[in-house]
Amino acid sequence: MSQPSTLRTSRRKSVGAEPAHGVPGWLIALLAVATGTTVANLYYAQPLLSSLRDVFHISTATAGALITLTQVGYVIGMLFLVPLGDRLEKRGLITALLTITALALVAAGLATGFPMLLAASMISGATSVVAQILVPFAASLAPDHARGRIVGRVMSGLLTGVLLSRTLSSLVSDVAGWRVVYLGSAVLMAVLAVTLRVALPQHARTTSVPYHHVLRSTVTLVRTHPELLRRGLYQAAMFGAFSAFWTTVSYVLTGPDFHYSPVGVGMFALVGAAGAAIAPLAGHWADRRLARPMTGAALAVAALAFAVAGFGQHSIVLIALAAIVLDMAVQATLILGQHTIYQLDPNARARLNSAFIATFFLGGALGSEFGSIAYHAGGWGAVSVLGTALPVLALLYWITEHRGPGRRRPGGDSDAPLAVTA
Repeated sequence: MSQPSTLRTSRRKSVGAEPAHGVPGWLIALLAVATGTTVANLYYAQPLLSSLRDVFHISTATAGALITLTQVGYVIGMLFLVPLGDRLEKRGLITALLTITALALVAAGLATGFPMLLAASMISGATSVVAQILVPFAASLAPDHARGRIVGRVMSGLLTGVLLSRTLSSLVSDVAGWRVVYLGSAVLMAVLAVTLRVALPQHARTTSVPYHHVLRSTVTLVRTHPELLRRGLYQAAMFGAFSAFWTTVSYVLTGPDFHYSPVGVGMFALVGAAGAAIAPLAGHWADRRLARPMTGAALAVAALAFAVAGFGQHSIVLIALAAIVLDMAVQATLILGQHTIYQLDPNARARLNSAFIATFFLGGALGSEFGSIAYHAGGWGAVSVLGTALPVLALLYWITEHRGPGRRRPGGDSDAPLAVTA
């Protein structure tokens, strides 16, 4: 598969002797750090919900809406901003979005009321989709035979950011207050905007059609490639369970069984970071065309993990074990899914990623909201039922995959046609 000439030229100028996969290690590391720090903006509030509830004198369900609306903002950004990654030069787009993110985070840090915090968080959520422009950027840099591994490495940075954001947020808020969490991230986004502007190679747009045609073509891609919708629904169920767990577990840990402080909740989140280790391995599975069987295994493991969390609600060891296993399963299906959809149309990776991420983040937003409602109605037991049911439903859907004759299986089993030559 050929790469844009401007990209090839920039890469020749920026590096001398390149590794076998054609992408310098420092650039992979930078992309991993950038995706992790950007997507972390979506999760800083999770360990702070109890504190924000008291500061703004709101209910538990209202506090949970902060996570929901931030993720809704992310879905909006995925639908309307990420497709621009195919329409515009990517480096300039990334810089502009990070600038807006920094300004929105400043507004969140200076919020005088909960509605202002909600609005600012929704905007920062929408523009934090930079992470999902950088991942297909990395996929475009990589040759076909190493794409899964490189995307896996970048995604390991993103997923580490998701998990460590809670710990960082709780520690910073305990020392300097919750406002510094947002203001500090604003500074980080500004530094990142400058760094990426200087370090990234130019990446020419892959389409010149008008913006409204780009949006329409995204919808067309969903209809044209059934695998895109299927993979999005798998991940929607998984991310719904993931969001239900992490949105409500802080209430469990600060409750009468454990009496954790906000810092303790943040430190607990470190156990989930162990799940990021699965990312490179999942990329290796994808390169070996094991996407389908490993997806089924991950769905089953996620259901089992949440069931363990439910039965062990009075044991911090079992809840921690469930958190690690659940995070590993969610991350594995995410990387396997992205590797699959990137092969559907190399010239539309930003739009494919847009539809994929928007679908499963909508599942995440619903998981956060329904998780908060379930906890309010029936405690951790009700949340565990919800979290177990979601991957089970996805597993039942997975059983129907590829039953039809002659159906194409991109990135899946060993007989699936790929966009590579032997």
